[in-house]
Amino acid sequence: MSSTIAAPLERAVAGKRLSAEEGLRLLQSHDLAALARAADAVSRRMHPEPYRTYNIDRNINYTNVCISGCRFCAFSRTLGTPDAYLISRDELFRKIDETVALGGDQILLQGGMHPQLSLQWYEQLLGDIHRNYPQVNIHGLSPPEIHHISRISGLPVSDVLQRLKAAGLGSLPGGGAEILVDRVRKLVSPKKVSADGWLDVCRQWHALGGRGSATMMFGHVETLAERIEHLERLRQLQDETGGFTAFICWTFQPSHTELSHVDKLGAFEYLKMMATSRLFLDNFANLQASWVTQGLKIGQLALHFGANDLGSLMIEENVVAAAGTTFRASRQELQQAIRDAGYIPRRRDVFYRPLDRPAAEPNTVNVS
Repeated sequence: MSSTIAAPLERAVAGKRLSAEEGLRLLQSHDLAALARAADAVSRRMHPEPYRTYNIDRNINYTNVCISGCRFCAFSRTLGTPDAYLISRDELFRKIDETVALGGDQILLQGGMHPQLSLQWYEQLLGDIHRNYPQVNIHGLSPPEIHHISRISGLPVSDVLQRLKAAGLGSLPGGGAEILVDRVRKLVSPKKVSADGWLDVCRQWHALGGRGSATMMFGHVETLAERIEHLERLRQLQDETGGFTAFICWTFQPSHTELSHVDKLGAFEYLKMMATSRLFLDNFANLQASWVTQGLKIGQLALHFGANDLGSLMIEENVVAAAGTTFRASRQELQQAIRDAGYIPRRRDVFYRPLDRPAAEPNTVNVS
């Protein structure tokens, strides 16, 4: 093991908080095996149970119209283009019906910064879903969308969140974080909410008793130090509110975007980021593997690099797919990946509570 990371790894395994400088040393290291051993030790200390989790949900993009103009996005369209859309209720309910039929209890509802949709439109959307599917959690509307609705409506973010929660919003996804450093955001998403604004939406949601995830999309124009700054800002807000359920990171997919010249990061950098995140984010209970960008085998390997959750069945995913990455897996394949990693697979809800009965031991469980 390199002497530059030995001390930080020992401290993290012992439950000590790492500094930003120590986190940066981990990211600068190429000793992937040492990072894995330490991250796995921390994950097992925080999750000594014999199981690892997954969930069943569906990404529903209610529109692809967006004025943000993010340089990393291959999915969005401007208003009036031939393939721009706004989902109909019939199509929306069909997608939710399919999700429920497959055992899903949640939808991830995100779109874009649509220039014409009012707060009342969103309230009606959430209300229609909640009335028709009261058993389905609406994990919806990322912080940039909330901030945009606030601007369109002329109301404070806190008022917008209160009204959306009353209409049926159940939890807040951490989308649109990218890298929480304004230098980076000005280069890749200049029309999107600032780093402080993103964090403040989460802070105000947590103040209402809401919970939600935090994310990172890395591997575009950011430095390693800026990745650590992103983690540190999340850790600080989690100290303040305790409202984050989990952290999910994934690699930027450059195909068909304005940043297509950027070299796509592979499994080595992804696993190093995953392990560093587990060691640095000492106040985050859960880390989710992103097999959707890396493939199921790397997602499975991430369960030994700090992740304790394999994420979603992903009945539908459009944004990453628009950039040319289309990994898919069945429920049985997710379960088998967890078994093959040496754990019992268990289905969970958005708050990481197991929904099925525990089995006796890994490699023999048969969860239907």
